[in-house]
Amino acid sequence: MSTQTETRPAAPIDNNKPQPFYTKLGFQITVGLVIGLILGLIAVNIGTPAEGGRNWLATLLYEVGSAYVKLLTLLVVPLVVTAVISSIARLQQVTNAARLAVQTLIWFAITALASVIVGIIVGLVSRPWLTAGVSGDAAAEPSRVGSWTAFLLGLIPNNFLGLSVNASTNAEGVVTASPSFSVLQVLLVSILFGIAAVKVGEKAAPFVSFMEGALAVIQKVLWWIIRLAPIGTAALIGRAVATYGWASLASLGAFVIALYVALIIVWVAVYPLILRFHGLNVGQFYRNVWPAITLGFFTRSSMGTMPVTEQVVERNLGVQRQYASFVAPLAATTKMDGCASIYPALASIFVAQFYGIDLNLTHYLLIAFVAVLGSAATAGTTGATVMLTLMLSTLGLPLEGVGLLLAVDAILDMGRTALNVTGQALVAAVVAKREKVMDTAVYDAKPSFSA
Repeated sequence: MSTQTETRPAAPIDNNKPQPFYTKLGFQITVGLVIGLILGLIAVNIGTPAEGGRNWLATLLYEVGSAYVKLLTLLVVPLVVTAVISSIARLQQVTNAARLAVQTLIWFAITALASVIVGIIVGLVSRPWLTAGVSGDAAAEPSRVGSWTAFLLGLIPNNFLGLSVNASTNAEGVVTASPSFSVLQVLLVSILFGIAAVKVGEKAAPFVSFMEGALAVIQKVLWWIIRLAPIGTAALIGRAVATYGWASLASLGAFVIALYVALIIVWVAVYPLILRFHGLNVGQFYRNVWPAITLGFFTRSSMGTMPVTEQVVERNLGVQRQYASFVAPLAATTKMDGCASIYPALASIFVAQFYGIDLNLTHYLLIAFVAVLGSAATAGTTGATVMLTLMLSTLGLPLEGVGLLLAVDAILDMGRTALNVTGQALVAAVVAKREKVMDTAVYDAKPSFSA
């Protein structure tokens, strides 16, 4: 099937024109991080109003942070739909498309398994300090719980694209409705439409062309939202400090350190080994994907970072565009080494130790199994918390343990998401090199895209 001329999404920033350091998004977000910590400390010192609840600054931080999260999730459905349908239509132009898809899933599993093993090892080594100073006062079951039955039933959309509305009534009898969606259902429906467009052939060319144009527009709007990341980062970090205070954060310091040690091990040991095995320069890889890594770290959203990830995969890593546009949206929804592998493995050991439950070899094998297969069950925006509940319920551990870690979730999520994005780009590079759809000259050249 032939399509109209492809429209390349506009790059957010052209690297050909040097930008002052203070205009760089990474610098602005770092400033926002520092401001957020300061505002959080001020909110703690203001104290709690006599009537209870949050003070004015804590309320402001909460509302601004919530608004930014809503903005990031606003375009998830149209982004997934247009990106997946467009990518499948482009992928047909590659002669070994089926092999590329299979190789991608295999390397998703390989890197997830390696990451969860690192998480288990770090958890076992750090176990003597992992729960030191942690109080059980914060223990609470989460509002959203992952389960295998819900995952299997969730594969079947209730309606077009799996959209739904949840209605609730407050104490005053006011009914509020909040829309929700299943990213996995959106992904599956989009794949179905993409395959159908390929099968229809020439008649589907206008449909595919429309999807590509819509994708370019959505990516531009998403970039505008990402530019608000400094404000969102300040509010989210400040909210965490104001809500839980430094005492709660400090008590979980050992867990935070352990998680970041595990993340760094994967960054500096596991991923480099895979790159070297495939003859790819390690330092060049990290230089190439740095814009996506930093953006993922500060925005804490794989889906929000997805357009930038696709850009660095294609323009900096030299991956063929048809494959890059396929692997980026798929990986952003189902490839999460930080959230779905390292974090739930380490957190499970933490929860088990806190409640005095001994884990045996069977438990550790289950942790590896859930980490490799479970990310699809919590695809996209449901987050690491739901993935952790899936892990805990599979192991038979108390779900109340989830509440113990909420105080530091914002800090944890920054590193987790950065690793997610790195792994997504890594798999794209490895598969592209193995299947000869990579321009190594582009990979080895100075990065042409930066954020």
